Amino acid sequence: MSVSIMQLWLPILLGGVFCWFASALIHMLIKYHNSDYKKLSNEDQVADAIRDGSPVAGLYHMPHCNNMKDMQNEEMQEKFKNGPIAMISVFENGMPPMGKLLIQQFIYFIIACVLIAYVATLSLASSADFLSVFRLIATISFLTFGYALLPYSIWFGHPWAVSLRYLIDALIYALGVAAVFAWLWPTI
Repeated sequence: MSVSIMQLWLPILLGGVFCWFASALIHMLIKYHNSDYKKLSNEDQVADAIRDGSPVAGLYHMPHCNNMKDMQNEEMQEKFKNGPIAMISVFENGMPPMGKLLIQQFIYFIIACVLIAYVATLSLASSADFLSVFRLIATISFLTFGYALLPYSIWFGHPWAVSLRYLIDALIYALGVAAVFAWLWPTI
C-alpha cells in the first residue's frame, strides 16, 4: 500500500527541527565553519574602496566580464593576469537580521523534508522496513543538503575544505532525517 505525503507530516516537521538544531549546534557550539572565511590584511582599505563605489546589495565579480568573447580582449586578459580575481557578496548595511535568517533556514529545512518525503512516497510502500526507509531517505537527504554545493568549489573558488565541511553537515542532516523518517514510517 502506498504512503501519502500527508501521512509524513510528523517526520517532515521533526526532520526539519532536527536539521535546524543540528545546524545551530554546528555553527554556534562546534564551530568548525569558523575557518571557512579569512580576513583580508587590508580589510579597512578594501571596505573603504567598496563603500566609495556605493554598491547595492548583490553579487559582484572582479574583473567583471559580461560576455565570454570579452575574455579574448587583451585588456581583460591583463586584468585577470594581474588580479585580484574575486566574487563579492554585498549585503545591506547593519547587523545581520538573525531572526529573519534563522526563520528562513528553518523554512529551507522544512521544504527540503517535504521534497524528501515526496520522493519517498514515490519509492517506498507502507510495508517498507526500517533499514529500507533509512537507506533511501539518507541518500535523498544527502543529495538534497550537500551535493549541489560542490559547484561552488568547481566554479566559484570556494576551497575544497569548505565544501568538505558542508558535506559533513549534509551527512549529519541526512542521517538525522533518515532516522526520523524510518522511525515514524507509517505501516498500514
